[in-house]
Amino acid sequence: MATVDATTAESGKAAAPAPPAPAGGFPGAELALRALLFAVTLAALVVLATAKQTVLFPVPVLRAVMPMEAKFNHSPALIYLLVALCATCLYSLLTALGSLRPPTARTLFILLLLDVFYAAVMASATGSGGGVAWIGLKGNSHTRWNKICDAYGKFCRHIGSSVFLALVASVLLVLLAVLNAYSLYRRSR
Repeated sequence: MATVDATTAESGKAAAPAPPAPAGGFPGAELALRALLFAVTLAALVVLATAKQTVLFPVPVLRAVMPMEAKFNHSPALIYLLVALCATCLYSLLTALGSLRPPTARTLFILLLLDVFYAAVMASATGSGGGVAWIGLKGNSHTRWNKICDAYGKFCRHIGSSVFLALVASVLLVLLAVLNAYSLYRRSR
């Protein structure tokens, strides 16, 4: 043993250190996805919260016009979408700030669970908001629900844009969950 140490000391080369354990993450990609998720959910939130339009409809019996207002809070499904966007926006901001330091395996696992949870919440809220938007766009002749987007064009564009951005947020959350699952897999090898 002494001869090995003497040999390495004589050659002037130190023994190579053991390779570090894999970090198990893509901090730059994760931070970028979380920042993009924050931007998308904030934009969807603003677009949905400003979805409001008043249209004057003639009332022949009264020989007058009556203002009819369409707002996002007239539909429980759109309120659910707004609450889901608020929660996801706050979650994305907190996790983006938290991802500035190297994650532990436990942190990655918790983030994976939370990303899957928020992806499910956003997907269900997007589906309910999309259903209301579709009925507003096309109507439903079987239930005699008339389409309203021909009269409330601006309102429907706001709702449609918000639903699309919510769908993008759902996809981003799935990508974050896959990224964290892969990071955990790399750590376990």
